Amino acid sequence: DPRTDPWPLVYSPLPVTLVFASYLFVVALGPVYMQQRRPLELRGLLVFYNLSMMALSSYMFYEFLVTSVLGNYSYLCQPVDYSRSELGMRMARVCWWFFFSKVIELLDTVFFILRKKQEQVTFLHVYHHGTMLFNWWSGVKYVPGGQAFFIGMLNSFVHIFMYGYYALASLGPRMHHYLWWKRYLTILQLCQFVAIAAHSSYNLFTECPFPDGFNTAVFLYILSLMALFLHFYYRTYIRGKQ
Repeated sequence: DPRTDPWPLVYSPLPVTLVFASYLFVVALGPVYMQQRRPLELRGLLVFYNLSMMALSSYMFYEFLVTSVLGNYSYLCQPVDYSRSELGMRMARVCWWFFFSKVIELLDTVFFILRKKQEQVTFLHVYHHGTMLFNWWSGVKYVPGGQAFFIGMLNSFVHIFMYGYYALASLGPRMHHYLWWKRYLTILQLCQFVAIAAHSSYNLFTECPFPDGFNTAVFLYILSLMALFLHFYYRTYIRGKQ
């Protein structure tokens, strides 16, 4: 898309690949660096970070929702508006912000490592954070809008609650009494995946001027997340209680 091509991190896959390589470097060597060091508390920084991510998620959800309503977007079939109209550019911009939020979210892992919460840096965690970078880089470069708006809108909505949960958790043990809804947050994430799978697969069986390749890739990717999150849910809430 010539509109988004000159935007930061979009023109070439090299910058986002370097970001991903740096992320893997931190995941691999960060625990080694912290091995002989005390865990950092980072309470004030974590509260600020999580509240900021909550605010950014709220902004993106609002932009996705309002732009789609003003543009009369379809939830069944919505091609990308490649024009430089006000609504087309507004949707492309919020898609870029959503992609950039995935770059910022890599700090989740950095904070876990600095606090020596290595048990949180699971395969699911690293896989999800790493792959979302490339998924949304390709989305912003080729299809910033159209069907993709639904994924960004839904994920931003879920992340409002997710980072709200993290913000409360970062206040310390005295807040644990108010975090009873962690299980329901995981259920909300799973419902999100089911909705995205249904949304993406629908157009594989209908005629819609949105690339089938992207819908197929999203559908297969969401299936992998559903499998990993279901395994997490079973291990944490069912087997854990037993």
